[in-house]
Amino acid sequence: MSLHWTLIAGFLYAEIGAVFLLMLPLISTRAWHSFFKSRFLRGLQSQLSYYFYMVCAILLLFFLDAVREMWKYSNVEHSDASHASHLDTQMQTHMRLFRAQRNMYISGFAGFLCLVINRLVYLISGNATLQAEKEAALKQAESASRAAQSVLSGGDGGDNPETKALKEKCAKLEKDLSSANKNVESMKSQAENLTAEYDRLMEEKDRLERKVNIMGDDKKDD
Repeated sequence: MSLHWTLIAGFLYAEIGAVFLLMLPLISTRAWHSFFKSRFLRGLQSQLSYYFYMVCAILLLFFLDAVREMWKYSNVEHSDASHASHLDTQMQTHMRLFRAQRNMYISGFAGFLCLVINRLVYLISGNATLQAEKEAALKQAESASRAAQSVLSGGDGGDNPETKALKEKCAKLEKDLSSANKNVESMKSQAENLTAEYDRLMEEKDRLERKVNIMGDDKKDD
């Protein structure tokens, strides 16, 4: 494997490790959100966005080059088979075709995992923000409830303007809390769907890699 494909494969392995870290339940979303919003990363936010799109573009170019190589050697293979070429030439063609297929899978899944990691970071940050808003709304609702109970127990009557204002505030806070709970559930559902899709694609990747390996072994035996 050449140097640049070795680097891309190493980048793919690093992405797989990053995805597993982001999906670990031991690290809370609040901890990840604090890390993403740290002073260091916040100062590099614009540069990170630029590097993200640059890496995606580079991986796309390598993916297209691998697809071109795969088509090229596939056509050569059919042409050589029709003319009954030498065995050494066929073996070299099969080897190059196998490498092109391997490179296509490496670059394709590396680019895909870039998008997965970007989406996971967005969902984790959004989930942490919603949890913080939920806790703040709960504290405000509890404070308003205690204040309303203290006013009502003081015997000032139910028509007191202050009591009415507190009741309206309690109703508003309960409405905000209900909306925050719905948003949190929606974010959790999106995260679960993304995790399920990632697992399915990893299984598909393993299946395709096994198929490519079997094809490579069969061609070598031929």
